[in-house]
Amino acid sequence: MTTRILHNPRCSKSRATLELLRERGIEPDISLYLEQPPSAAELRSILQKLGIGARQLLRKGEAEYRELGLKDESLSESELIEAMTKHPRLIERPIVLANGKAALGRPPESVLDIL
Repeated sequence: MTTRILHNPRCSKSRATLELLRERGIEPDISLYLEQPPSAAELRSILQKLGIGARQLLRKGEAEYRELGLKDESLSESELIEAMTKHPRLIERPIVLANGKAALGRPPESVLDIL
């Protein structure tokens, strides 16, 4: 089965997670999610595999988070997912997908559980 990483090369955690995978002999498919954002359906699948809600995957420090009013607790999962597909900088990173599971590489070692 293929291992995939939603990767941002400018992010130190993302680079460290990719390096960790490669140190273990895994060359993942690299998805530059800022250039090609995941679809809403793909994000839903990732969230299900992570076992978290959309709000937990949001990067709250991004300008888009404030500008779009995403702190509003009345926003639905669908609305939050739509915001992430339109503004992929809002998606926490990196995310590794392997063996039908997903893990957030914060810290990078946390992805080892799904390999």
